[in-house]
Amino acid sequence: MNMAGKLVQKVKERDALRKLKGYRDKAETIMKRDLREWNDDRLRAESLRLQSEVKSGAPLDKLLIDAYALVCEAARRTLGIRPYEVQIMAAIALHEGNLVEMRTGEGKTLAAVMPAYLNAITGNGVHVLTFNDYLANRDAEWMGPVYRFLGLSVVAVQAGMGLAEKKRAYSADITYVTAKEAGFDFLRDSIAMTAGDTVHRAFHYVIVDEADSLLLDEARVPLVIAGEAAPTDNDGTRFADAAKQLHHEEHFVFDEFKRNVYLTEAGSEKVESLLNCGNLYESHNSHLLTSLNCALHADALLKRDIDYIVRDGKIELIDEYTGRVAENRHLPDGLQAALEAKEGLSSRAGGQILGTITLQHLLSLYPKISGMTATAQVSAIEFENIYSLQVVQIPPNRPCIRIDHPHKIFTHKEAKLKALVAEIASVHATGRPILIGTSSVEESGLLAECLRQIGVNCHVLNAKNDSEEAEIIAKAGEIGAVTVSTNMAGRGVDIRLGGGDAKQADVVAKLGGLYVIGTLANESIRIDDQLRGRAGRQGDPGSSRFFVNLEDDLILRFGIDKAIPSSYKKLKQDEPLDEALLRNKIGHIQHVIMGQNFHIRQELNHYSDMVEEQRRILYKDRLAILTGETPMSPSEQRVRLFYIDKFWAEHLAYVSYIREGIHLEGLASLNPIDEFHTRIIQAFEQLQAKIEKETSRMLAKLGNSNDPSEWERLGLKSPSSTWTYIINDQYSQKALLSPVAIGPDFIGAITLVLKPALKPFLDWLFRTHRWR
Repeated sequence: MNMAGKLVQKVKERDALRKLKGYRDKAETIMKRDLREWNDDRLRAESLRLQSEVKSGAPLDKLLIDAYALVCEAARRTLGIRPYEVQIMAAIALHEGNLVEMRTGEGKTLAAVMPAYLNAITGNGVHVLTFNDYLANRDAEWMGPVYRFLGLSVVAVQAGMGLAEKKRAYSADITYVTAKEAGFDFLRDSIAMTAGDTVHRAFHYVIVDEADSLLLDEARVPLVIAGEAAPTDNDGTRFADAAKQLHHEEHFVFDEFKRNVYLTEAGSEKVESLLNCGNLYESHNSHLLTSLNCALHADALLKRDIDYIVRDGKIELIDEYTGRVAENRHLPDGLQAALEAKEGLSSRAGGQILGTITLQHLLSLYPKISGMTATAQVSAIEFENIYSLQVVQIPPNRPCIRIDHPHKIFTHKEAKLKALVAEIASVHATGRPILIGTSSVEESGLLAECLRQIGVNCHVLNAKNDSEEAEIIAKAGEIGAVTVSTNMAGRGVDIRLGGGDAKQADVVAKLGGLYVIGTLANESIRIDDQLRGRAGRQGDPGSSRFFVNLEDDLILRFGIDKAIPSSYKKLKQDEPLDEALLRNKIGHIQHVIMGQNFHIRQELNHYSDMVEEQRRILYKDRLAILTGETPMSPSEQRVRLFYIDKFWAEHLAYVSYIREGIHLEGLASLNPIDEFHTRIIQAFEQLQAKIEKETSRMLAKLGNSNDPSEWERLGLKSPSSTWTYIINDQYSQKALLSPVAIGPDFIGAITLVLKPALKPFLDWLFRTHRWR
């Protein structure tokens, strides 16, 4: 770091210390407010006074000390726990709109109650966004007595609730809900035909739990509402069968990072023979090429029990960051259908997209946002750039005494597995509990089997048995427990020494506490830190160590092997390599990958931000019509809403079509992003004229009839059924990391996207040279 960088760092550290001192001073003042002598009625009267003060115009900042002292006493009376000083400090930082980093086990759930209460007394409602339905329900029930004691209502939204239940939940003072369900409900509201069919009220303040996951890892995930399934030719098995007959190197190759797959010339000839289609690269075969590429991607790059599982006759994608089943998530339609064909399942893909929004854009609709997580500092720059959120690191209530050992690095997989099994067996013999974090369902099963063969019984936690998560985690800190898990055990779980039994906990503590082992270094340092954080909660002893080998995916895909002396590459030794250089290189590449992912998210923003801006313009008009702010008759209201929705859905289809091939504009020396913006702006500018034209035409037909049966007869009806899902965009994200290459993956859109002047040249190129 240069002198200027060091100076900036010192200034930031000084500011952070000053800010923490201010929080600590306020927290001490709050803790000195002893309300134990007050009876329940007096406490409730104080809550009413604060609400009255807010309605009279008092700023929340001036009421913070009184409000937080009130919550602290209410928590003591209803839950039997009083917040620590550091929890109050975190609560102050949350109210100020910061991203709070608190270590695992430090009590984020209780800390969030204070700012939630303070901001809810305005009467405008507060959302606490959680990681899954289980946590939303658990936290609402757990913290509910505090809110209710102080006269506020609290409800948890659960997937599958009816309209009336949802409406009641969102009208509560505090609503616990997953980010995705809140987003899906927003999309449902966006196509509602009457105000009574909407559930959300105006957004006010949101507290985001597990904020690094939701604000970064999941931020670009498009939430989708769709309807009216499109007809399919159900010909996926034909392409799946063809893909299975192709062989690596002979018929197809990967890019250097193994993110994309391309046909060789021999592969093209093989496919042409199998499909009996003539030249695969003729323009009339573009749909065949697109389908074949999806089938090849599904067959060669998507691995069962790593990227997805098959359960109850359907594909369930696995979230690469959490190891959990990614609930209600689909791949883009063509790839989803190809994967289902690969596994011999009936296709569930299809449908017209009626509306879509990313989590990042959804969260930007809240006037005030704050968040909390155990791992934020390593991504502080990204939080500041994208969300204008400052990261505040809250010191632990008790010092962390966990020992994080350096990585053990082996030359090859077999040596690592052998050492891993030996290490687990040795530590298990002492009775010390062990948690092993693995990369996939497949690896967790393989390791568990190896352990059983040497007589070490273990619990396995992965996407296939996620329903048993709570039970398995509850036992993970017991004497002699061995738990083999995917990244599921790395986030949102609290492992107590001795399984919560005080006597057992003392024994486990004397053995060294929970021992956490990682079987690989993840792409994100935050994921490694989440796993480490399962040990050493609230001053407990514990330790962690990661086992890595030179054949691991991270090392091969991102070029660490190029920095390894050739003498090491030839080694096949059982002992670990004692090279600090290698450990430093792994840490360096993790930072590089995080930087790449930041760049990807910025790049994707350039595409989606404009579409979101267009959605907001149209949605503002739609909302004014829906709520009656724009006066009209019922028939005109119905007609205008219908055509807004119809043409917006068509616009989204056009945007998707343009987006899929726009990168090819680079071949014509054009900027793809600029071209994308130009085209969708031109299309959007025509939207209002289309809406007006069709609205006038339909109103003339209706003759201002307000008879709903007449609306139905003329087709002015909502989709007969709608459904929501999430598009898994990790493949489009990863493609951005690779240099743009001319190959079969891009041919399907070539003739429609490239400028006419280039088309004759490319037709000749496809026909005479194919793609090598």
